[in-house]
Amino acid sequence: MLKRHNASVELLPHDVVELILERLPVDSLLRFKSVSKKWKSTTDSGRFQQGQFLRRRQSRGPDVLCLPLSDDEDTDATRFAFGSSKASTVWFPVSRKLFCYGSCDGLLCLYSLYEQSASVVVNPATRWHRSFPLSNVQHLIIEKYNKSEVAYPLPRLGFGKDKVTGTYKPVYLYNSFEFKLDNVTTCEVFDFRTNAWRYVVPSSPYRILGHYEPVYLDGSLYYLTKEETVKLLSLDLHTETFQVICKAPFVQPHSSDLYSITMCILDDRLCVSEKNWPNQDIWSLDGANKTWTEERSFARSSIAQPSIALVDKNKLLLRGNDYFHTLFIYDLHTKSFDLLFKPTKPVGPVYYFESLFHV
Repeated sequence: MLKRHNASVELLPHDVVELILERLPVDSLLRFKSVSKKWKSTTDSGRFQQGQFLRRRQSRGPDVLCLPLSDDEDTDATRFAFGSSKASTVWFPVSRKLFCYGSCDGLLCLYSLYEQSASVVVNPATRWHRSFPLSNVQHLIIEKYNKSEVAYPLPRLGFGKDKVTGTYKPVYLYNSFEFKLDNVTTCEVFDFRTNAWRYVVPSSPYRILGHYEPVYLDGSLYYLTKEETVKLLSLDLHTETFQVICKAPFVQPHSSDLYSITMCILDDRLCVSEKNWPNQDIWSLDGANKTWTEERSFARSSIAQPSIALVDKNKLLLRGNDYFHTLFIYDLHTKSFDLLFKPTKPVGPVYYFESLFHV
C-alpha cells in the first residue's frame, strides 16, 4: 500500500507536494516523514519549516497555554494546552521554572535561576527538546543564593534567532555592578555549535532595567535602559552589536511601581504598555521612523495586569491580579472582560504563546 501510495506521489511535481504538506497538521507531518526519504528531507529542511510556520501563523492555528503542574504532581513536567480541546504534556529530565518571553519559530526556551538545572529549548508540538548548560551568571546567582545573598533584579534570559545564519541564541544581558564585575553591563551568548557560553565584547554601554523580559522581534532582542530618559536598546543577533533605537514614550518608573510598564509584541510590532491610571496606554514602535504611536488606551481594571497578547484585531489578552493567574479577554469595542482560563488552584504563572506549531 505504501508502495502504491509512493508511486502515485511521484506523479505530482515535488513543489506541489510541498504545498500540500505545508497545509497538513503537525501530527500528520510527523507520520508522513516515514513515507519516503524525499518527504523526510523536505519536512526536515529549514526552508519548508519556515514556510509551514508562516502559513500556520497566517491561518492563526490553535493558541497555546502553558500550565505549570502543581506541587503534588510531577515537578519535571509542563503541560501545554493547545487551543481549547487538545492537551499535551511534555516531559523534561529536570524542572524549569521560567520561560523566555514569546516563541521563536515555534520554539520555547525554559530556564531556572536558583537551581542546577540545565536550560532547555523545546518544541511543544513535536516534543523535541535540547538542553544547554548553565551560564556564568547562573552559577553566580546560585553561589549568592547559597550564601543567603540575593542579586536583584535577577537577570532574565532572552531567546531569539540570527536571521542571517538561522542560528538560535539564548542571551543573558545584565548589569555588572550587582555581581561585582567590571564594565557597565555583561553579555553572555550561548553557542549551540560549541555547546558553550561566550561573552559579547563590547557589551551594552547602558545599564538596563532588569525587571523586564527581553523581547525578540525580527532578528534582534530589545531592552529598556536604566536612565532618567529611558531608551529602547537593541541587540542584533547576527552582528552581536548594541544600538540605541530611540527614546521610550515614558519616564523611568518609580521603584515602587516598576511593573507599571510591560514590553511585548502585539500584532507583530514591538509595543510597550504603560499603566497611566486610570487608563492603560499601549504604544507601538514604527521601526522605519523610530517613533512611537499610541495605538490604544482603555480604562484599566483592578482585576487585570497589563496586556500580554493581541488575540484578535480588537481583543487583548490580560493576566489577572489574583493568585490563580486567571486570563481574561478584553474587548476594545465593547470595553468588556470575558474569562478565558482559570486554574482550579494556584499553581504559578500561566503563560500564553501564539500558534506554536512547527515541525
